[in-house]
Amino acid sequence: MTARLLITTITLLLAGCVIPGMEPDPRIAQRVAEAKAIGGACRHGLRGIEDCYSLNEEASKAAIFDGWKDMDQYMRENKIEGIRAAVAKAEPVEVMLENKSAKTDVADKAPPKLTHRPATAATAAIAAAH
Repeated sequence: MTARLLITTITLLLAGCVIPGMEPDPRIAQRVAEAKAIGGACRHGLRGIEDCYSLNEEASKAAIFDGWKDMDQYMRENKIEGIRAAVAKAEPVEVMLENKSAKTDVADKAPPKLTHRPATAATAAIAAAH
């Protein structure tokens, strides 16, 4: 009788304990929340769910869909129009190899220095900002 009481008491005490290392990883919850935010942003940006998947391949598709669906429902209930996402396409940048001398030395095995030259004035402004 006392053994049963002791086992029941210990079981009840341990039921309320948090065993270190047994709780879920907070980074997983953060990744799921970020994927839901990505899905919601895609819906608000008038992007299709397939486009959202292809632009965010590292995120969970299920969480992206949950966020997209939640935002879709919210936008319909509140009669909110989406805003077309405007992403500027990057201009191609020319890469030229700089070679100071025409002859090559065996002792000089350093790789040639890379220099970037912007293709247009717009990319020059972007390159100067970074």
